[in-house]
Amino acid sequence: MSFISWIVVGGILGWVASMIMKTNEQQGIILNIIVGIVGAFLGGLLLAPLFGTGTINQSDFSIGSLLVSLLGAVILLAIVNFFRRRRNA
Repeated sequence: MSFISWIVVGGILGWVASMIMKTNEQQGIILNIIVGIVGAFLGGLLLAPLFGTGTINQSDFSIGSLLVSLLGAVILLAIVNFFRRRRNA
């Protein structure tokens, strides 16, 4: 059951991150799930040690872990947008 909740929460976090970064029109549900899960992994590597919390990838569904995972997804989208703009320019 934790795998299904991991996908659902990852999808929601990816969707919220895409709304924050204004890329929601370019993404579908699958890409939102991928961004949420990979962003949680990125947040776990970069931000979790700073804040002393886990991420959704570690089956920690607290408020702190959700925020760290969301921040990781936003950072991931910022990196993707940076390279996308450089390629189009």
